[in-house]
Amino acid sequence: MIRTSRRRALQYLLVVSLASHLGCKRSGATSSESSGPALPEVTAESQGLLFTWIDDVGEFHVEQRVADVPEAARELVRVAGPNDPAGDAIFLVDLRKPGPDGRFPVRTGTRLELEAAALARRGTGPALTAAPASAQPRPSGDVPPSAGTTAAVIIYGASWCGPCHQAAAHFKRRGVRFVEKDIEEDADAAREMRAKLAKAGMRGGSIPVIDVRGKLLLGFSAAAVDAALAAAP
Repeated sequence: MIRTSRRRALQYLLVVSLASHLGCKRSGATSSESSGPALPEVTAESQGLLFTWIDDVGEFHVEQRVADVPEAARELVRVAGPNDPAGDAIFLVDLRKPGPDGRFPVRTGTRLELEAAALARRGTGPALTAAPASAQPRPSGDVPPSAGTTAAVIIYGASWCGPCHQAAAHFKRRGVRFVEKDIEEDADAAREMRAKLAKAGMRGGSIPVIDVRGKLLLGFSAAAVDAALAAAP
């Protein structure tokens, strides 16, 4: 009888010990999961990332390779990929000099920080107007969407891109149906844009990229857009 009681007591202590140990593991896993997305690894050969740099007049440009980012603009570059942080947070990379392991230093920043850097280079230029980011394409324009219809225009851009918003405003004034696709929030949109550029034998480097019924335009020019609309079938 005494041996049976001791055996039960030992079994109880073993169960309590295991439960406590498993509880610590679970707590640790939850803490790790809540720490946010890991910083991307950026090297000179990185693929599948988008690099947003600022030119000397405060305009944004997007590249797919580190080598395509100008040397003078490498100090502050946004890097976007499939594991971006949520909200206003973004990843910023210094592409001037890699570390001993070949990786460039990456840190977490904010959209406001990147926009402030652009405004500083613009001097007295107008502030960028940020539109709410959306991972889904959204029909726009003065013409209400209807079932079974296709947008005449697709704007591939980003929420912080001033010329992208200017292009959207121009199409609204013209009453042209269009769809906006954010290449940073929507990986499928970025792949779609790259595929179209490659098929047309064009190299991207700035946004917006505007598809006017199959004719691609790099950047926004009201005259170029109007000419493309006039020539579109």
